[in-house]
Amino acid sequence: MAVDRRGREMRRHISQIEARRELKRAQEKRRRKDSAVAGIAALVVLALAVALQVFWFSSNPTAAQMDVLEEAPGVAESLKADPTENSSNIPDPSIAAWKVFAGTLATSAGNIGVQLNGEVAPQAVAVFTSLAEEGFFDGKTCHRLTTAETMGVLQCGSLNGDGAGDPGYQWGPVENTPEDGVYPAGAIAVARGATTDSNGTQFFIVYKDSQIPQNTGGYTIMGSVTSGLDVVQEIADAGVEGGGEDGAPATPVTIDSLTLQ
Repeated sequence: MAVDRRGREMRRHISQIEARRELKRAQEKRRRKDSAVAGIAALVVLALAVALQVFWFSSNPTAAQMDVLEEAPGVAESLKADPTENSSNIPDPSIAAWKVFAGTLATSAGNIGVQLNGEVAPQAVAVFTSLAEEGFFDGKTCHRLTTAETMGVLQCGSLNGDGAGDPGYQWGPVENTPEDGVYPAGAIAVARGATTDSNGTQFFIVYKDSQIPQNTGGYTIMGSVTSGLDVVQEIADAGVEGGGEDGAPATPVTIDSLTLQ
């Protein structure tokens, strides 16, 4: 009897051990499955964020487009990340710190007097004064015009004139952004992609007081138009190619040069 009882106890003990092992194997299998699902979801979100950033790279979205961008998964998280270190070919902000540069943006539509203020946006001004000195803007176009009721801007400086930026020339962070989102007529600001460290070579001139969404970090105001804002207004008055409120200006605009002193 004692032997039978010990045998039953041993079999029960062995069964309990096997049950625990089976439970552990099931839990481990479920964890691996959950990890795989989470990994796939993360890759999907990352791919969408990258695609959106490429699409928006060095652009100045409209208010309606910004609403779409804000709701897209993955972008909001990327915006909270700390700015990446600027590339080695990005000029140091000390070049322009506490300096004000005046000059002329000569275009096929007329000359525009400009002033860039390194006191409020040293990194941006360092970039654009260096690009101007290199002659980067010579022959570039103003590829985009926005004529919405609440926003009027002319955007220029795309590498190839198609609105895309140079993936090898990105920098940040943004500087001197208006808290209320109001960009006054005559402001010169830096266009960027989806994140605040995706500034590039593009800029936009605000030809009328404009309300631009700031929920993704805003845009650096680096200077102002000192003369010739009527030149931009005339371009705006001619409208967008093919109609609409956002697209290539009906009057083609090419930059002859940007000179700054």
